[in-house]
Amino acid sequence: MPDRDAPAWPWFRARVAALRARQDAARRGSDAALPVAVVRTAVVTDSASALPADWSAGLCGDGRLTVIPMPVMVGEEIYGEGEDDISETIALALASGTSVKTSRPSPGQFEQAYLAAQRRGYDSVVSVHISGGLSGTADAARLAAGRVGIPVTVVDSATVGMALGMAVQEGVRAAAEGADAGAVAAAAAEQAAGTKVYFYVPSLEQLRRGGRIGAAASLWGTMLAIKPILAVDGGRIVPLEKVRSAAKAVARLEEIVAADAAARPDGVRLAVHHFGNPAEAQGLAARLAAALPQCAPAQISSLPAVLAAHAGLGVLAVIVGNGGNAADDTSAASG
Repeated sequence: MPDRDAPAWPWFRARVAALRARQDAARRGSDAALPVAVVRTAVVTDSASALPADWSAGLCGDGRLTVIPMPVMVGEEIYGEGEDDISETIALALASGTSVKTSRPSPGQFEQAYLAAQRRGYDSVVSVHISGGLSGTADAARLAAGRVGIPVTVVDSATVGMALGMAVQEGVRAAAEGADAGAVAAAAAEQAAGTKVYFYVPSLEQLRRGGRIGAAASLWGTMLAIKPILAVDGGRIVPLEKVRSAAKAVARLEEIVAADAAARPDGVRLAVHHFGNPAEAQGLAARLAAALPQCAPAQISSLPAVLAAHAGLGVLAVIVGNGGNAADDTSAASG
């Protein structure tokens, strides 16, 4: 799950402060106050979104955002992301060779979330989830959507981690501005489509065991001592480049990210994920900050357990998303 002490992104603070000022002015009856939109659409996602805890807490409190925990099975025990502190358990299991598997949430969990939104007075729900090419989570959401009376739009983000999180943030921002369900879903989908995931793993074995990458790809990664750089493309994990050493792989990862960020004229948002190697992630983020002075510092967080279970120890992932306005207003109405 995201590091609890990770600093909020600068644009969170600036935009939230501005919108809170508007709300305060509206409460005082100021003539200069702009109208505050009524939020009619609730957003639901899953814990693979890696949303910062300090960002989502207030939004979850009034039901406008719900994060469904994804189950992780370590040996015979089942844990829920966000419900249990399982990072250390997974790390020990991976190091010792204990079986670590994941599953989708049940349709019943989504059904409960949708009914809760209805009880709170929301008119509709937009449910934004991890790529259908990597998980059956969106299918479970669709099953649940057919069982409830409130209209539910399910969005397969075709991505993972904070790339999914950025899409969720954009959806929440659109909802906070009073957008209807169609516009909220479109905003989330557009953000997801413009966000890239690049990552390095020391070994492809855990991805192979989980069925997230082919046996042939795992073979060249392990037998030939290749250190792969991977990406999420079309909703699936694909090999991007083959590098001969870990140091060269991380350096090449930085180059790929810097080139992508430099090609985006309307601003860039960055996030860095790790699992079991926070110092490496901090170093990577620092080097990216030096290479991309025009960008706000990357948010650094542990990979969600449901993703760490497949990526394994030592993973470094960088999320590159569009723009400085996607997450600006998302927590405005949290007060």
